[in-house]
Amino acid sequence: RYLRPVTDTPAVVCERIERSYGDNLAVAGVDLEVRPGEIYGFLGPNGAGKSTLVKVLCTLITPTGGHARVLGHDVATEAEAVRLRIGVALQDAALDLKQTGTELLQLQGRLYGLSKADARRRMQDVRGLIDIGDALDRPIGTYSGGMKRRLDLAAALIHNPDLLFLDEPTTGLDPVSRMAVWDEVRRLNDELGMTIFLTTQYLEEA
Repeated sequence: RYLRPVTDTPAVVCERIERSYGDNLAVAGVDLEVRPGEIYGFLGPNGAGKSTLVKVLCTLITPTGGHARVLGHDVATEAEAVRLRIGVALQDAALDLKQTGTELLQLQGRLYGLSKADARRRMQDVRGLIDIGDALDRPIGTYSGGMKRRLDLAAALIHNPDLLFLDEPTTGLDPVSRMAVWDEVRRLNDELGMTIFLTTQYLEEA
């Protein structure tokens, strides 16, 4: 069991965060705090701004109002420091269907600065956490929707992030695949002490 260092610094802090697109206010003054080691469920219907907030916290877009800090770093002015310590699995996985799962994970590890040996070692760790089986050696284009979702989660974990963002991780999955995702989320939190911020439109999941 790997336990991360105990810290009093919140994993995520939002203070009156806003994000607008022209006259459309997609996120209107959100305040929240996520403690280290927590699984934090962010609940809301479609169009409520959940994905927009996640993109702000992941530094993919900048806030148009308020302030947010992730793992002690400002999302607007310290984006690189945030990105190095988080993992992200968004709703629409950007996967190259011609690559194998192994090739994708190796590339992801190298992009995060891991050596070839470290990337291979982390891939074995991730293989044990995410139930993909022998599919890693097949082209991603042959995967089911649930397998693609799990591979995207594996790619988000390859560098062993301190904080994992999951944006509606079970949308479009069948009941069995949904349960598998939640089992993996619990295991990541329990075995690795990973902080997890996830969005969902399902009340029972939250």
